[in-house]
This record gives sequence, C-alpha cells and structure tokens, in this order.
Amino acid sequence: MERAQLVVVGSGPAGTAAAIEAADAGVEVTLTDENPIDFSMMGLDIPYYFGQRMMPSLRDKGLTLQRVVSSNQLLETAREKGVQVLPGTYVWGSFRNQENSRQIEKPILGLADEDRSWLLEYDRLILAPGAGDLVMGFTGRDLVGVVGANAVNALLSLYQGLTTKKMVVLGSGDLGLSTAIQAMDHGIEVTAVVDISPSVRGSQDFQARLDSQNVPFYTSHTVKEARGHREVESIVIVSIDDQFQPILGTERAIGCDTICLAIGLVPNVELPYLTGCRLTYRHDLGGFVPDTDQGMQTSVEGIYVAGDGNGFRETMVTNPDVAKAEGRLAAIAAAKSLGALDSAKANSLRGDVGPAQGSTKGGSTGKYREAWLSSLIAAGGMDVNVCQCEEVTRRELLNVAVPKYLQWSSERMGDRIIGELWAEGPVDLDRLKRLTRAGMGHCQGRRCREEVALLVAQAAKEDVSKIPIATFRPPVRPLPLKVMWPQDEPEEVRKSWYYWIKIPPKTIEELLQRREQA
Repeated sequence: MERAQLVVVGSGPAGTAAAIEAADAGVEVTLTDENPIDFSMMGLDIPYYFGQRMMPSLRDKGLTLQRVVSSNQLLETAREKGVQVLPGTYVWGSFRNQENSRQIEKPILGLADEDRSWLLEYDRLILAPGAGDLVMGFTGRDLVGVVGANAVNALLSLYQGLTTKKMVVLGSGDLGLSTAIQAMDHGIEVTAVVDISPSVRGSQDFQARLDSQNVPFYTSHTVKEARGHREVESIVIVSIDDQFQPILGTERAIGCDTICLAIGLVPNVELPYLTGCRLTYRHDLGGFVPDTDQGMQTSVEGIYVAGDGNGFRETMVTNPDVAKAEGRLAAIAAAKSLGALDSAKANSLRGDVGPAQGSTKGGSTGKYREAWLSSLIAAGGMDVNVCQCEEVTRRELLNVAVPKYLQWSSERMGDRIIGELWAEGPVDLDRLKRLTRAGMGHCQGRRCREEVALLVAQAAKEDVSKIPIATFRPPVRPLPLKVMWPQDEPEEVRKSWYYWIKIPPKTIEELLQRREQA
C-alpha cells in the first residue's frame, strides 16, 4: 500500500493553492485530479453534464493531457515545489476506521487511473472536489446538445473541445452570464439567455457586455421543450406569470444546437460523505455541504474541505481568489496539525490570507431552483423523465411506480404514493431509488438526484432541506472491472463459486471446460 503525508483531491483553484501552501510549509504533498477525464467517462456525463458535445479529437489521450496540464499553470508551480501531481487519477473511495471497518488502522483513499487501481494511506486530507452541474428535466432533454455550465467551462478552458456553434443559456446569474461570455469569446453565437426571474440576476457589467453583442434576454420565461432529430435544433420557451405558470400563446422557438443549464451548481460531497464528515443542507450554498470550522476542517479530525465542494457561491464563478483562500487556510491548518508550522507562524499566514467567505450574490438559491422546477412542470407536465438513464418520469417517481420494463403491476403497490411514504416517516431516497430505479443509472444519479429531492419535497409539502441525503457508495466513479481488479481469480476461488451463485459444482466445471475450449 502506498502512503502520503497530505493528499489534496482536486487541482482547481482551491486544490492547487492548498498543495502549494502546504509544500511551502515543508509538508510532503500528493495532488490528485481526475482531469483529463477519459472520453468514455465523458460519454456517461461524469463528472459533468457533457451532453455529447465533446470533439472526437478528445479520444487522443496524449493530446487531452497536454491541453489540461498547459491550461493550469499552477500545476507546474506545484511540481516545482516538490508536490507529487497525479493527473488523470480518480478517487473512487474513501475509507477509515469506523463501525463497519474496524480493521483499518489509518484512513485510506481508493485511487485509479486507466490502467490500475490502488490504495493510498494518508495522514491528512484536503478535499477540493468542486461542484457538479444542476440538471432539471424538460421534453427533449435527452437530445445531444443539452449540457451543463461546468461541462461547457471544462470543454472550453481545459479541453479546447466543445462542438457548439449556437447556444442558449438557461439562467441569468453570474454563472449563466459568465458562461455566455466565455462561449462568445470562443466564437460561439449566444442566441438567448433565458430566466424565470423578472430581471437579470447577475452582474450589470456582464449584462452590459452581452447587451453590446445584442444577445437577447428573455426574463420571466421558462422552457417548454427542446426540438430536434437526435440533436438539439431549437428550444421552445414560453412566458410565465408571477406564479411561474405559462401564459398561453406566448411560445417562441429559438434556433440553437446547444442548451446550457446554468441554473446553479451542486457541491460534490461524495468523498466527504464516505469519509464520515457531517453534512448540512444549505439553500444558499447549493445543497448539502460539510460543516467546517474557520480552518476549513470538517467534523472529522484531519479532513478539510475547500472551494466549490464547500458550497457553491456566485462569487467563485468569476473570482477564484475566494477558493484559493479556502485552500490556503486548509493547508495552513493541516500543516500546523502535522507539526510543520508552529502556532505563531500559522497565525501569521492566516492573517496574510484573510477571510475566505464568498458572497452568495444571486442568492435564495433554494427558492430559485424550486421556482425553476415549478415552471418546468407547469410548462412541460409530469410525464417528462426525471431519471434519463432509467427512463423514470416525474409522475412514476411520485407514484412510486414499478419500473416499466418489468411489465408487472400490483394493486396494493399502485396505491402507494409519496404522501403515504412520508406519513410513515421521512422519505428515504435510497428506498425510493430501489422501488423506482430513479438514480440507479450509469451517471450514478448526477443528472437526477437534485430534481428527485425537490420533487419529493414538493409532494410532501416539506422544505427540501428536510429530505435526508441519498447515500453514496464506492466506487463513486464508474470504473472498468479490469481496473478495479486486473488479476484473474485463483483456482481455489473458482471452486467455491457455487457457494455464492448457487450453481452446482458439476455445472461450474462444465462452464470452465467450455471457457478453456473457447
């Protein structure tokens, strides 16, 4: 098993700042980042909602590695300071000594690249996993060309591989406006910015820049549907009243090949969850986030979180200094706990960093997301898929319907709806997933988790913060079995198969003989 003094997960602004600060303090640092992401993983919309808008050239792993590394100059700075940088490395699990793993002496991360997987033991851990795209459904969302804002940013800034000519942006906060500006700077025509709000929510400077390029703003509008044959060709929007209900006769079709969801981002909390960190739902920070102190330490000693993984704030969209400050504070606290810094030096460094609290400009994130969902339901109905992978509609989810492909029905189960489940106690999203399969697809719930929680909360007439978080299990990234365990099983294991799969030994022997003959 490999070992590290400090592991930093994520090489964004927060992660690289943390790695450099810790290295300056004399700590041995290992910095991991999943970029460049394998092309097939992008096709599964992991970690972002890529929507099949990747250039085929990104299949060239050498080219993508070169682009990703060259796009982040701080990585070279980290290397020069002695940081071990592991690009293209997924952290698929986090394990420590707790109730179901008493045999683990020191905390461990599960890592994997395209060739192998391994375990890494560590003393301290800084998580800077960033945030994922917030996805909500509408008719035509399954067409190629519906993407998330973070995916657009990654494909433009890291990979230089976005196949888009005309884009419509949903959301007029700083996230949406900055995404529109970034797209235009790369020669993409932005044909509309659409928002349910009665006025533009983001920076006036951003709005003025888009106005100067004659980009149309459609406030008090929502999406009725996306149209196209296999790929997006246009989007139909409709005016809404102050109750987010569509106004008949106001539909408008806008030509585009890409629809970018920039309604918000969702903190990536898979690893904090697996590590046992206490999570709290924060409307103003985009969902469940780890509880942290002023030094960015979580409820688990020696585990720190920084950047968008500690909460989505509009300030961070255009000002990476906020994330960098959090990363530096986490590194200072970690270095002090390791004995690399004394109290006086740590306090001095903290004073240089200053406060790391970013503004929640564009705020009321929770109400804003709920309003978007209400408008989409009013305009598109309940028979829109909430889970794209398993083709579960909103109606089927709230009716706790058995998956269609089973072709099975039960009169008793047919009467079981979310309201009845709630009457028995807080709705368990894991139980709902098992009953309906919503969230069980290859994207591991990344495209439906938030909408499912919002739908359940609305049906139960509860605030979404009251809905317990759905659990995460390793691997938190889908990985090929050959990577998870490349060795073939020994003969002793094969002889014991029937204990696990209930096949008679004679049948197993026949299967093995056929395998050898083949």
